[in-house]
Amino acid sequence: MSTGVRPAGRRFTVGRSEDATHPDTIRAAISEFLATAIFVFAAEGSVLSLGKMYHDTSTAGGLVTVALAHALALAAAVSVAVNISGGHVNPAITFGALIGGRISLIRAVFYWVAQLLGAIAATLLLRLATGGMRPPGFALASGVGDWHAVLLEAAMTFGLMYAYYATVIDPKRGSVGTIAPLAVGFMLGANVLAGGAFDGAGMNPARVFGPALVGWRWRHHWVYWLGPFLGAGLAGIVYEYLVIPSAEAAATHAHHQPLAPEDY
Repeated sequence: MSTGVRPAGRRFTVGRSEDATHPDTIRAAISEFLATAIFVFAAEGSVLSLGKMYHDTSTAGGLVTVALAHALALAAAVSVAVNISGGHVNPAITFGALIGGRISLIRAVFYWVAQLLGAIAATLLLRLATGGMRPPGFALASGVGDWHAVLLEAAMTFGLMYAYYATVIDPKRGSVGTIAPLAVGFMLGANVLAGGAFDGAGMNPARVFGPALVGWRWRHHWVYWLGPFLGAGLAGIVYEYLVIPSAEAAATHAHHQPLAPEDY
């Protein structure tokens, strides 16, 4: 299974100029555009649907519904893109892979542009299909400060990136890779339950940017970029340089151990 990342990885690289026009890069960018659009359409659509029915989504039932929609939508989006682009569907995930040396800067830029355009396209389509409903976007709850929200976004995105790294990128992921989309989706849904009441639980700058642009709601918008990028970058460093090396060292050590009599 291709993941859109270099199996060897482990080194930050800008990439070659010809990568910008390589068919694989173009196909991967198109895949990220479509996957992000699929995710944002369903995720933001669930919020608009609740608003249409109840005119108030700030209830426990509404939070569970939105969390479930996000989990299922992300699982599907990662599934349809993982074999082509790696199924990032999130600029922060792309950043974490970049920091970990698993994707070149040139390819990452293509991903970021595609993800943002996909989120914008999905939100525009939602506004058209719903008769002009304005996307509510993301906002901080009363009593939640900007830097509290940055820390919350960083912590949630750390978990999301760590789950992605373990199930999609890790070369030793083995059979767990088959459930990678579900693992990543469930992590997102759980984080929405944990942080949704405080700041909406963005964890994805593209997911936040599309509704912010179409609905023209920019208050505290920087929080939803800084927090996820910090969390994803830290998770990429931790998993790439602390977890994977230890696993490889353990495997090498086991390989050189003499076999026990029962192993012959």
